[in-house]
Amino acid sequence: MSSHSPDALDAKLDSESLSSSDAARRALDYYLNPPQRAAEMEAPFFVPRPDLGRLKASEHACSLLRCASATAYEMADDFKGTRRDMALSVVHIINMALALVEHSLGERAGSQSGIEST
Repeated sequence: MSSHSPDALDAKLDSESLSSSDAARRALDYYLNPPQRAAEMEAPFFVPRPDLGRLKASEHACSLLRCASATAYEMADDFKGTRRDMALSVVHIINMALALVEHSLGERAGSQSGIEST
């Protein structure tokens, strides 16, 4: 019998030799114990308090957006050309988000006081 015959390979692949094989163990772990996805493994850095209401959360979001806008605007002063344009684009995007949050807060305040919004 040749050492490369199917019977010779079957004899080498008995359960005892497979259980001691690092490659077999890795293959079984891959299929039977898949790694957790990165999103499941990493906890968020910032988690709002569970008792934080929508109004307070929106007010804090406005403050954070104002800080981000001011920071990006100050950074833009240090740049020239395309980098300055990009930094000012970030300022613009932040200011648009801030306007939407402030609009949402205004609508909420209007609806809470009984004023109809259009």
